[in-house]
Amino acid sequence: MKLNRGNAKRTGNPFGEDSTKSKKSTGFDKLASIDMYLQFTKEKDSAIVDTTLTILKAYKFNYLQKDNFGLMPFANIGQTYNSLTFNSFQNKTLPLFGARARHYNYLESDDIKYYEVPTPWTRLTYKTAFEQGQMLDAFFTVNLSKQFNFSLAYKGLRSLGNYQNTLTSSGNFRFTSNYKSKNNKYQARGHIVMQDLLNQENGGLSVEDITNFESGNEDFLDRSVFDPNLQNAENVLEGKRFVFEQSYRLIKEIDSTNTSTLFVFNTINYDDKYFQFYENTTSVAFFGDILNNDINDKVTLENFNTSLGLSYNNKYIGDLSFAVNYNNINYGYNSTLFLPTQIIPNRIKNDFFSVEANYHKKIKSVTVSGSGAFNLSEVFKGNTLSGQIDYNLNKDLSFSGGINISSTLPNYNFLLYQSDYINYNWYNLQDFENIRTQQLQFNIRSDKYLNLSFDLSNIDNYTYFNLESVTDQNKIIKPKQYDNQLQYIRLKAQKEFRLGNFGLDNTIMYQNVLSEVNVLNVPDLIIRNTLYYTNQLFKKAMTLQTGVTLNYFTEYNMNGYDPLLAEFYTQNQITIGGFPRLDFFINAKIRQTRIYLMAEHFNSSFTGYNYFSAPDSPYRDFSIRFGVVWDFFL
Repeated sequence: MKLNRGNAKRTGNPFGEDSTKSKKSTGFDKLASIDMYLQFTKEKDSAIVDTTLTILKAYKFNYLQKDNFGLMPFANIGQTYNSLTFNSFQNKTLPLFGARARHYNYLESDDIKYYEVPTPWTRLTYKTAFEQGQMLDAFFTVNLSKQFNFSLAYKGLRSLGNYQNTLTSSGNFRFTSNYKSKNNKYQARGHIVMQDLLNQENGGLSVEDITNFESGNEDFLDRSVFDPNLQNAENVLEGKRFVFEQSYRLIKEIDSTNTSTLFVFNTINYDDKYFQFYENTTSVAFFGDILNNDINDKVTLENFNTSLGLSYNNKYIGDLSFAVNYNNINYGYNSTLFLPTQIIPNRIKNDFFSVEANYHKKIKSVTVSGSGAFNLSEVFKGNTLSGQIDYNLNKDLSFSGGINISSTLPNYNFLLYQSDYINYNWYNLQDFENIRTQQLQFNIRSDKYLNLSFDLSNIDNYTYFNLESVTDQNKIIKPKQYDNQLQYIRLKAQKEFRLGNFGLDNTIMYQNVLSEVNVLNVPDLIIRNTLYYTNQLFKKAMTLQTGVTLNYFTEYNMNGYDPLLAEFYTQNQITIGGFPRLDFFINAKIRQTRIYLMAEHFNSSFTGYNYFSAPDSPYRDFSIRFGVVWDFFL
C-alpha cells in the first residue's frame, strides 16, 4: 500500500520531521517510530500521523478541525457557516437530509478514519470558546495485536456566545475498529457514530439594532444588550450511524509476470437521524401565521443500505469492482397535514436496488480512475458517472483532469416539509425534476511552483430556497427550481513563498455564475494571505510560529439564514462583504504538544462595524482564543 505522507516530511519545511520512538505492541518489531502510526480513509488511502507545526496545520485548528477557507463563521463557535463558494458536484445518487446548515460539524462516513499503531496513541485537542464554555476533543486508539485495532473519540462543545440566545452545545462520539487475518484473506472494519448538535437561535438582530451595531457606539459594544428577533427558539440535529464492511479473498494467482486476486465484499450501513425546531412561545411576526400554539417541528430519516460485490485486481487490467446495493428509505413526519388549499403527506418511503462500479489503473506516471452508479427506482431516479486522469511529471509537479456527471433528486426538505408555521409546508416530489450537473475539472499540484484547481459546471434544475417577499420582519421563504441552465466557473490558486525563516502563504479564488436570474450568489474573489515567521528556539527544544492572516471577500448578495429550516436562502436585497478580517497568532510546538494563541479579528474596532456573517447576523468581534493539541505515544 502506497503511503501519502502529508506534511510529515514537507519540502521546504526544516521542522517537519518527528522522531518519536517507543515500545511496540504485540506483532510489531521492538522499536516504534512516528512513520508506523498510520490512519486510513474510507477509500483505504493511508497517511502517517502528523504532529508537525505548519501553517497548514494552523488553518485546521478550529471547530471543524479542517481548513475553512471559503466559509464565513457565525458569531459563536458551534453555530453554522455561510459558504462563500459552491460545490456543484457531489458523488451521490440519493437526496441528502435537510438542515444542511447544521451539518458542517456532522461527521459523515467519509470523515471517519481507521488506524494502525504500534503503541497506544492519545490526542487531546482543547480550545477556548466565547463567554462560558470550551471545546475538547479526546481521542484514543490502540492495536491489541498487529491484526486488530480500535479507537474511541468524543468531541464536546458548549459556548454561551456574546449575543443573546446563541448558546451552542454539541457532542460527537466515534468508535472505529478494523481487523485483518494473518494471511490477509479476510478483512473487516466498522464504525459507530452518535452525534447531537443543539443551537439556540436568535434570528439575528432587528433593523434598529443593526443600526446601533454599525454605529460603533460604545453603549452597544456589550453585545448582550441587543434584543434579538427570536427569544426562545432552538433547533437540534441528532443522528446515529452503524457501518460494517468486510471482504474475503477468493482467488490469488501468481505467475512470473502477473498477480491476480478476486475478492468478495459486503457493506452494511444504517443511518438514523432527526432534525427538530421548537419554541416555547410563537414568533408570528418573524415566521408568519401558525396552525397551533405548540411549535414543535420534527422530521426523521431512516436509511438502510447493504451491498454485495466483487473486486478483481490484475497487474495489466487494473483494479475493477462491481456491486449491487439494496436501499430502504423512510423520511418524513408522524401524520398527514390537511390544509385548506392542499394536502401535505407525511412520508416518502421506498426500497429499491442500485448498481455501482469502480475502476483504477496506474501505468507508469499515469493513473486512470472512474466510477459510476445507477438507481433502479421510479421514485429515487439518480445516476452518477466520473472519470479522472492523473499524471505525475516529477516529484515536484503533477496534473489531473476529469469529468463528472450526475442526476439526482433535490434534498428531502425541498421535496417534503411540514411545520406548525403555515408558510413552511410544501410537497414537491411530483413537481421537482432531478438536478443534472456536468462538470469539467483540472488541477495542478506543486508546492514548488503553484497549486491550481479549476472547474466549470453546467447545472440544470438548480434547486434553492428563495426569499419571496419581506413584510416588516416576516420573510416568506420557499423552495424553488430554476428552469433554465446556469454555468458556474471557479478558479483557485495557492502558493507559499519562503525567505529564510519568513513565509508568505497566499490563496485566492475567483468565481463567476452565468444565469439570467440571480439564483446562485457567490463573491467574485475570496482571498487569504498569511505572513509569518518560524524558527527553532532553546537549542531546538521549541518551534515558534507567529504572524498575521488576512481574510477578505468582495461584496455580493450574501445568502440569508433561516433558523426554522436551518438552511441558507437566496436574497438579492442586501450586499455584504468588502471588509478585512485580520488575525494575529503565536503558535509553538514543544515535543508532542502544539500550543495556539490567536487574537481574532483584532482590526474590528478600527476598520468599521460593517462585518456580517449573513444579513442581520454580525460576525464576531475582537477576541483572544487559546488552544492546545497534545499527543501521547505510550
